Amino acid sequence: MFRDSRRSRVLLAALVAVAVALLVLDARPGTNPVTSAVRTGGEAVFAPAAAGVGWAAAPVAGLYEGLSRGSGSAERIAELEQANAELEEDLRAARIDKERAEQLDEMLGLAGLGGYEVVPAQAVTRVTARGYADTVTIDTGTDSGVRPDMTVVNGSGLVGKVIEAGPGTATVMLATDVNSAVGARLEATRKIGVVRGGTAPGGPDAEMTLELFDLQAPVEAGDRLVTLGSHEGAPFVPGVPIGTVEKVQVAPGALSRLARIAPAVDFSSLDVVGVVVRGPEEDPRDSVLPPRPDKGERS
Repeated sequence: MFRDSRRSRVLLAALVAVAVALLVLDARPGTNPVTSAVRTGGEAVFAPAAAGVGWAAAPVAGLYEGLSRGSGSAERIAELEQANAELEEDLRAARIDKERAEQLDEMLGLAGLGGYEVVPAQAVTRVTARGYADTVTIDTGTDSGVRPDMTVVNGSGLVGKVIEAGPGTATVMLATDVNSAVGARLEATRKIGVVRGGTAPGGPDAEMTLELFDLQAPVEAGDRLVTLGSHEGAPFVPGVPIGTVEKVQVAPGALSRLARIAPAVDFSSLDVVGVVVRGPEEDPRDSVLPPRPDKGERS
């Protein structure tokens, strides 16, 4: 046993040495009759081994090709791809439904705090109605009690007001529309003004701008606003969060102070909303506002 093992090691070493020598000779430029003869001999020795490996692998390759080319394989692959696509769609729908359920809970929570009776709806599409820049269509209308001049909210605050209503849909003018004007009240001082959509003349660039009537009224970044409320709650019920003051300035010669407002609502991702079909019995004042953040978190 010892003699055979030693002989094998010697033979292996000799083969390695020959292989290295062949690599060195073969790497030289030009043709060499010695290396050509050796290469020919090597092919004669190793070709049968390579053929044996190919013969052993042939059944596996044939099996794969058979599965790929089988009469029912294409249909089965198509079925699996379709099932996978349906599963992905179901998961996506489940995520959307979960998000909408959370938004509905938030909106109903806001309505409960304010004492508003609401009809839930979904913002179906953003449209450009006659004479308006920022409007959306919702999937509820007069059949559900929705009428023009009703307040529209979501779980964060004021979305806008209904301007047109049909049996199954309605058009909502957003509070960011340049034609929008909402009576507003500051949370702390109770000073009043008007929040308009877009940028007011002489004011800072903004999605919404506050025009505060009292030039001496204290107002600073971080102050919050709620709706003042309209006569008989149309078009705006009182106490709905509008937004937060970001920047204050006084335009030269102006009779009021202007402030840029960060909306409470993310208008770029509207989905679940609520139309207020009946306002509160009493003004909720500031009770609908979320808890005030710590001073270090105020913008």
